[in-house]
Amino acid sequence: MRVIDCIKASEKTAFSFEVLPPIKGTGTSKLFNSIDRLMEFNPMYINITTHHSENIYVDNGDGTFKRSNIRRRPGTVAVATAIQHRYGVPVVPHILCNGFTLEETEYVLIDLQLSGITDVLVLRGDKVKEDKNFVPTKGGHAHAIDLQRQINRFNEGFFIDGTAMKERGERFSYGVACYPEKHEEAPNIESDLAWLKQKMKEGAEYAVTQMFFDNEKYFEFVERAREMGITIPIIPGIKPIYRLSQLNVLPKTFRVDLPEMLVKEMLKCKDDKDAAIVGKEWCLQQCRELVEYGVPSIHFYTLNAVDTVCDVAKEIY
Repeated sequence: MRVIDCIKASEKTAFSFEVLPPIKGTGTSKLFNSIDRLMEFNPMYINITTHHSENIYVDNGDGTFKRSNIRRRPGTVAVATAIQHRYGVPVVPHILCNGFTLEETEYVLIDLQLSGITDVLVLRGDKVKEDKNFVPTKGGHAHAIDLQRQINRFNEGFFIDGTAMKERGERFSYGVACYPEKHEEAPNIESDLAWLKQKMKEGAEYAVTQMFFDNEKYFEFVERAREMGITIPIIPGIKPIYRLSQLNVLPKTFRVDLPEMLVKEMLKCKDDKDAAIVGKEWCLQQCRELVEYGVPSIHFYTLNAVDTVCDVAKEIY
């Protein structure tokens, strides 16, 4: 069953989460241990992130540095296939514009289809740290909506060079990202919502939000989206805070605001152990309110926060 069908068929707020492929050379034991713990809560689906290459600087030993471009987390397709085979749960690998040419994207779609995976999350991807603005990969897409159109064309049975497929496989179904506090590059929330509506028209069947810590911002976002004619499910993405440093890191990295009440409680914490307790309680209250609101699903960003997600899920599910 496709993710969108699972969402629509669910009679209560469902549970899903996101994992990262392991850093190359580290194996899958840690990843599978985390998933084993989260399987207790009957996840509707599991998202697997995709990571583009990044620049690193290697010391040449003579006072100069050489810039190299590497991918630290390859293997999204393989990991998605392994998870689906091991756990029998629908998997949703991320498909990015950033770091991939049109041809490389086509190969990813072919590999996924051959593996029996036809749910994906379509994303532009973050800009490279060194760049002031997003710079498209040479031979790649500049916007997620362009990537959607490539997938749509693939679903119709055509490769990027216009060649018709001799045999079409199962069609891809996909979701997209959205931003309750608007994308950092959008001039305003109305413009951001207009793009989301266009993504829906192009075939997006649901949207998953960037993390947020103030439910009112999510509720207002959904209300404005509905007023604009956006009808697809909007899944809240939730990230528990577990370190004091996240008070500064999360707003800077993800362009989100932390509610003043949360900040005040975090500033009372003496160490990360105290911060994790406050973060868990805040996350739990968020989730309870979202369930009461009737959200179709809650999607958890679990990086380094599996313990907290498990504790929260035990209370909610």
